[in-house]
Amino acid sequence: MTSTSDLQLGQATPLPQTPEEARLDRVPNPHADTDYVARFTAPEFTSICPVTGQPDFAILVIDYVPGEWLVESKSLKLYLGSFRNHGAFHEDCTVTIGKRLVELLAPRYLRIGGYWYPRGGIPIDVFWQTGTPPATIWLPETGVAPYRGR
Repeated sequence: MTSTSDLQLGQATPLPQTPEEARLDRVPNPHADTDYVARFTAPEFTSICPVTGQPDFAILVIDYVPGEWLVESKSLKLYLGSFRNHGAFHEDCTVTIGKRLVELLAPRYLRIGGYWYPRGGIPIDVFWQTGTPPATIWLPETGVAPYRGR
């Protein structure tokens, strides 16, 4: 069991410089016997284009059905913030985040949607999931409209 003294929660914690350096914390799920969806939305996700060095912006929506573990939200916020100076393509950022959460949490189900703003005039949206969601859950739409130019 994770003790709260081992967490970044409640402590001054600097923003990690890279995703590899970032630490994700987990806490026990008090309702591990129940299927439900937890959603995190990051409306101001930022990374760097590995070719041009220009910033890329996205809305990330992460839905998961927890098993024994929940991701601690402060550590998730710091992890996502660590991409701010990280050079990677949209696909890499989105799938890397999903896989790292699956490795940490072993959820019953996880999906991530990366709704990226246009780069070079083309929006690139990236979606990844672990499989079929449990039949017992309500999985709402992400609430993010597809990109529509003017």
